[in-house]
Amino acid sequence: MNLEQDRTVACPYCGEAVGVVINCTLTSQEFVEDCQVCCRPIQFSVMVDEDGEIVDLQARSEDE
Repeated sequence: MNLEQDRTVACPYCGEAVGVVINCTLTSQEFVEDCQVCCRPIQFSVMVDEDGEIVDLQARSEDE
């Protein structure tokens, strides 16, 4: 089982690729990280299955 996975998502504000590290020991999590390009806060929602694989990753702006 992977404890962490690196993923790349598009920033919902500027569209640039943003790298994020996901903790795969938690089955459900939400957190906020700033875009490395435009510095606006991205809200992440993550679902991980029992095997530590990411089954859903969403990146949203503050007003979504």
